[in-house]
Amino acid sequence: MVSSMIFRLTFLFITFFFTFTGYAVDIDSFNKKLSARISNDLKQYDIPGAAYAIVKNNQVIAMENFGYTDVAKNQKIDNNTVFRLASVSKPFAATITTMLAQEQQLNLSDPVTKYLPNFALATQGAANKIQLKHLLSHSSGLMPNAYDNLLHENWSMDKIIGRFDRVTPICQPAKCYGYQNIAYGFLQPAIEASQTKSYPVLLQERIFTPLKMDDASVGIEVFLKQNNTAKPHILRKRIKTGKKNKAGKDIKRYIWRTVDVTPDYYKVAPAAGVNASVSDLAKWLIANLGYNPDVLAPDLLTELTIPRIKTKKDLRRRYWRKHLTDAHYGYGWRIYQFDGHPIIYHSGWVAGFRADIGYSPELDIGFAILINAESNVINKISSQFWSQAHQAFATEKL
Repeated sequence: MVSSMIFRLTFLFITFFFTFTGYAVDIDSFNKKLSARISNDLKQYDIPGAAYAIVKNNQVIAMENFGYTDVAKNQKIDNNTVFRLASVSKPFAATITTMLAQEQQLNLSDPVTKYLPNFALATQGAANKIQLKHLLSHSSGLMPNAYDNLLHENWSMDKIIGRFDRVTPICQPAKCYGYQNIAYGFLQPAIEASQTKSYPVLLQERIFTPLKMDDASVGIEVFLKQNNTAKPHILRKRIKTGKKNKAGKDIKRYIWRTVDVTPDYYKVAPAAGVNASVSDLAKWLIANLGYNPDVLAPDLLTELTIPRIKTKKDLRRRYWRKHLTDAHYGYGWRIYQFDGHPIIYHSGWVAGFRADIGYSPELDIGFAILINAESNVINKISSQFWSQAHQAFATEKL
């Protein structure tokens, strides 16, 4: 209750600040319209729970919560409810890897085989050509999502790595894009070989603690021990209500089923192992906008967001495609040209959870949303946010 009151008072101050210091945008009005629109979208698909945050400059200008941690409605979502981030974990892995490289504790040009000597491909010598930087940018030349299915079958990472000797690369490294989860997990042994600490401990000490991301963690064990966690939901069925919307289409009711959190993608912690609240992601966004240079140095942020490889398929994403004119992957981040403006972005999807996060260096604004259901409504919400944010803030004095 006290923390909620403090946030509300802070929000009122920020609204006053933006109104009387040269910002024509009415932040309160902007967020009220956004919140109402998101609420309607979530209700349309009967999403159990969600949370979002908006940051501008070094301030949280909005943080909203919707619904419950599960369909039983026993506990409401709040600012500190922890969700699985799924692939929104990748920017954290890329950040710590690039940070260590800039400190000369590892080399991004090192071959993966230096740290995984048992890693081999069907083409003789091909594995030795894949470097850490290729893993960071999904430009390893491997087929997309190589052996992700084996994570669901409870295979160990050692056993999965041994399977790669059957894989023939689809291109030379750095020549084509192929999104990976297991191969992104190969970053962990490289990181840990350069340190005396585990990957989760490094994230805690180098990122979570200094940024005061108090709810953030890595791994299934920590997630299951926490009390304030969102539960994952998968779609059980759709039911016609017999009603029509304004467009004359059937209005459906979506029935969601709560499922167990499983260890599958937690096995590849750099790819999908981070847990965090929307409050944590607000702090992460502020740091990536450059307001915590002692933690994320300016040259580090620049290195992470250099376009490395084209991602043409992204230009066809539903809801996004009418806005995107160019799309690349950097180190752990997607780099989009959205209505003529660059945004740095990533999405995440793992059984029962969806996550979206992005920021605009040009507008000095960031947005993150978390939902505890597998629904593409998150793409609609995020793309609409960026469209409206550019309309509202593009002419502002930054």
